[in-house]
Amino acid sequence: MTTRPPHTPRHREPAAARGPAAHGNTAGRQRLFAFGALGFCTAAVALALAIASDGGGSGHPRAHTRSHPARRVSNARPSSYAVGLRVVRFVDISRSIVLDGKSEPRTLLTEVRYPALGPPGATDVHDAPAARVDGPFPLVVFGHGFDVAPAQYARLLQWWAHAGYVVAAPAFPGENPAAPGGPNESDLVNQPGDMRFVISRMLAESAGSGPLAGLLDPSRIAVAGHSDGGDTALAVAYDSRFRDPRVGAAIVLSGAEIPAEGEFTFPAGGPPLLATQGTADTVNLPSATDAFFEAAHSPKYLLSLLGAEHLPPYTQQGPQLEIVERVTRAFLDAYLYHKQGALARLRGDGNVPGRASLQADP
Repeated sequence: MTTRPPHTPRHREPAAARGPAAHGNTAGRQRLFAFGALGFCTAAVALALAIASDGGGSGHPRAHTRSHPARRVSNARPSSYAVGLRVVRFVDISRSIVLDGKSEPRTLLTEVRYPALGPPGATDVHDAPAARVDGPFPLVVFGHGFDVAPAQYARLLQWWAHAGYVVAAPAFPGENPAAPGGPNESDLVNQPGDMRFVISRMLAESAGSGPLAGLLDPSRIAVAGHSDGGDTALAVAYDSRFRDPRVGAAIVLSGAEIPAEGEFTFPAGGPPLLATQGTADTVNLPSATDAFFEAAHSPKYLLSLLGAEHLPPYTQQGPQLEIVERVTRAFLDAYLYHKQGALARLRGDGNVPGRASLQADP
């Protein structure tokens, strides 16, 4: 378990020197302060898209109940889809945030990628018609890291949508690069509520009559995230203070337990867990992932990325991002689609000499 004093402000380095920086706390945990101009540019693009294609609604709808056991789904769907992209604005009027000295409702600009009609391609197709005939699809809600825009993870999120998942990636109002006054990591403790809210809003959109109508199966939901977004997903899946019982699987990419909240007890019968960790990560130390992985109940899997740092294996094209793509898809296929052979693929794709190793406790 790693801890950090709550509500500790971050201090930016000059742009030329930005990179992983040490954070002085009792367990030596570090977080990534900034990722340079790329993060800000991708955030600006996402915000511009949101203004141009603002959808969604406000308020907090009634929660959907996850069915048990999850429905077994046919393997007859296409192996790959075109990927549609819509940017929607979800406003939680029940909660507020202070940004640049001003209190306002928590607003989550959310990139939604989904299986779409048309030939599979390497780019998102904005506002493409959904492949509704093959639905409903599982939902994956993804949380970004501190000062990193959701668009920076586009390739990984596209990969899941290609595979038949609807992927919703909100920009957390306090931690995204474009937050008024700059990103503030003290808002991390509020992000599990954001992730639960996005789940509810996405299910409401699916139950409505808009462009996302009929896309989602409320019995098949996963949460995922990187760094602080991984902390968020871990809390929503397992921490009794934040847990959402609708969640049926969790993917934590170089995350940890929320430092300000302290340790929690993993529930017996909780959702399956896939954790990934770079062995050369100096921002989220491998010991942080080891601690929560050891405490979690099976089924659980730990993908160790040999020599990998904090951000590159989830955003930059290369052998280890490809490993993460294949392993995360196999995990989701196994526990949301219940596909035969998915666990065998998970083991095979996670053990690559010199690149990755997988610890499995199914």
